[in-house]
Amino acid sequence: MLIKKPSDIKSSEITPKEIYLHRRKFLLGVTGWTATVALGLMASRSVSAAGNGDSRAKLEGMRKSPLSTDEPLNSYKQITTYNNFYELGTEKDSPARNAKYLVTRPWTVAVEGEVKRPKVYDIDAFMKLSPPEERIYRLRCVEAWSMVIPWVGFPLSALIKQAEPTSNAKYVEFTTLYDPKRMPGQRRAVLDWPYVEGLRMDEAMHPLTILAVGLYGEILPAQNGAPLRLVVPWKYGFKSIKSIVRIRFVAKQPLTAWVKSASHEYGFYSNVNPEVDHPRWSQARERRIGELFKRKTLMFNGYADQVANLYQGMDLKINF
Repeated sequence: MLIKKPSDIKSSEITPKEIYLHRRKFLLGVTGWTATVALGLMASRSVSAAGNGDSRAKLEGMRKSPLSTDEPLNSYKQITTYNNFYELGTEKDSPARNAKYLVTRPWTVAVEGEVKRPKVYDIDAFMKLSPPEERIYRLRCVEAWSMVIPWVGFPLSALIKQAEPTSNAKYVEFTTLYDPKRMPGQRRAVLDWPYVEGLRMDEAMHPLTILAVGLYGEILPAQNGAPLRLVVPWKYGFKSIKSIVRIRFVAKQPLTAWVKSASHEYGFYSNVNPEVDHPRWSQARERRIGELFKRKTLMFNGYADQVANLYQGMDLKINF
């Protein structure tokens, strides 16, 4: 089996497989192209989050967030069968196929580093740190595709306030589970495992930054980063690290997984910026999953009014 290195990954400028397979029918006059056709024949039939008991269990006490976008949602099937999660495989349908291996109970999350109150949380206690909110956010991936997803989570700032960072804490570093048995993609050296990501403290404290525990009002599926993932909606999707086991407060900028692997392609900030091309393709346009034609990419993924002030005075072409 060929395992792709980061330099081999296909760009979104190549027509996605699910659209290509249907294009001949489209050109021959087949009518009724709908938003779900493009992903309707994806390989996986399983969207279960192994180890969560009832994989479609509802999350109780959820409230709506005023920070949500009013754009049409992608379907549950699209969101759970077209994923980037290299720990479960490098193809878009691999995470859903391999989700059964990612058992998420028991699970703990260590909060440590430059904090006054370090603690190791059981995941179920961790989920009770703050009332859950539904946040409908755009997700924009560096390969120039996007979705609109109804995440369920709570502000990362709620955890930060509980931990009480010291004055030395300038960044927050996140680490994914390393367990090749539960994460078969880690059996190949696609990246230097475990996956590590990070945010500047003001980014971490921003109201839009959340720790997600579900989507569509239900427990987060394994292929979407169960049981706990970061969501930073104005950044490219690879910043939103999945299956978190450690949150560490540090003084220096973390060496993140993609910066370590390909710093010329994936910068630490990774803000959605249509004016900064990836070395192998343009970021000026994107394809919303379920749509045939591309749309214009919005600065900061459409969240410029809320977050542009975080980067005043910075050259975003250098700090990409």
